[in-house]
Amino acid sequence: MKKGRCNLETEFILAIGVVLAVVLAAASGWAGEEAAKPLTLESNKAAIDLVQTHANFLWTLVAAALVFFMQAGFAAVEAGFTRAKNTINIMMKNIMDFSIGTIAFWAVGFGLMFGATKTGWFGTTDFFLSGWKGPDGDQWVLAFWMFQVVFAGTAATIVSGAMAERTKFQAYLLYSIFICGFIYPIFGSWAWGSLLNGNGWLEQMGFIDFAGSTVVHSVGAWCALAGAIVLGPRVGKYGPKGEVRAIPGHNIPLAAIGVFILWLGWFGFNPGSTTTADTTIAMIFVNTNLAAAAGAVLAMITSWSLFKKPEIGMTLNGALAGLVAITAGCANVSPTSSIVIGAVAGVLVVLSVLFIDHTLKIDDPVGAVSVHGVCGAWGTLAAGLFNIEGVTTKIITTQLIGIGACFVWSFFTALIMFKVIDAIVGLRVSEEEELEGLDVTEHGGHAYNDFMVVDH
Repeated sequence: MKKGRCNLETEFILAIGVVLAVVLAAASGWAGEEAAKPLTLESNKAAIDLVQTHANFLWTLVAAALVFFMQAGFAAVEAGFTRAKNTINIMMKNIMDFSIGTIAFWAVGFGLMFGATKTGWFGTTDFFLSGWKGPDGDQWVLAFWMFQVVFAGTAATIVSGAMAERTKFQAYLLYSIFICGFIYPIFGSWAWGSLLNGNGWLEQMGFIDFAGSTVVHSVGAWCALAGAIVLGPRVGKYGPKGEVRAIPGHNIPLAAIGVFILWLGWFGFNPGSTTTADTTIAMIFVNTNLAAAAGAVLAMITSWSLFKKPEIGMTLNGALAGLVAITAGCANVSPTSSIVIGAVAGVLVVLSVLFIDHTLKIDDPVGAVSVHGVCGAWGTLAAGLFNIEGVTTKIITTQLIGIGACFVWSFFTALIMFKVIDAIVGLRVSEEEELEGLDVTEHGGHAYNDFMVVDH
């Protein structure tokens, strides 16, 4: 070893020793001062409460970051399941629905969802984050807002997949504002308003939807269903006799990576909905993972049985179906029940995709309505059916009322919204633009400049 290097290492070790000595000396002095103070029950409790409060803040914000990362997962799944000529468009939609949705939720949506209410139908305070009183006030409203805005972004981005490859970009921006600022917050206030200052009529009935199988996922899915109906199918999706023509996605590995990202993000989505760093999150983590795994396995088995091959697209959607389904009951069902809930969702998603595609002739390129709508409704019902504290007729009735109210509100409000947007700016691109690809016609670029892509 060279002498110079030896000297450097010796000096580094001495420096570390000096730092440790200073830290230990300071700590012993602090300990001596604290030891001189009499310990009381009140001071111990205050210290414990302070630590718990800080832990709650940290956990809620970390969970919010995980849910935000789900935007990347949704973008990857949608891009992978669709054609290369629309990849830029999909990435633009996924970044802008969250960006524009964030502003809409800050200005209007958060107040409608969590503001004080006398009717139980919508909030009337807390617009523009007015509940935050500055650095000297309670900072919890900021952490709570951050966690809720990423949920609003999730509801909006679900719509993107079902309307992919044929929607005008400016129309997409308009309905993202409306979903994050109005449709999602209104229903959210019915079920979750009391989490801050509200008190919705559904939660007063005892509606169970812990993390949003219905509040987030079904709201997004029923809006997506309305949009897909108004838009109509992609060019070439159905033949002259109504026969279904497959339009394969261009990058299944990207879609698979997106599912793994979403699976990871769900560990913020469900356990993070406690907004408390305590022992209850362990069961929620376990239930979330078990349901996803069961959904993937059963979707694979179902597709294998129907198509004689284990189909990758159905299997990936099976994992997402299990995640969506367990979201409502993740805190009030057992791990064994979560496997059943996820398994049923895995079967349901395959059958639903085939029914919507072949029977209803509604073109949903990524299966968003099946994954988030059908399996969201199933998961909400299952939260009552498998309630760990017991099942009653009242619980089941309330769950069904919540599921029905979500569909009626979200679907029909979105249907009107899409009809209005279509009348004002147009919802769908022209056939020529669709055939050329939205990357070129809407954004003037190619996602894969070094590759020639030919659609057959």
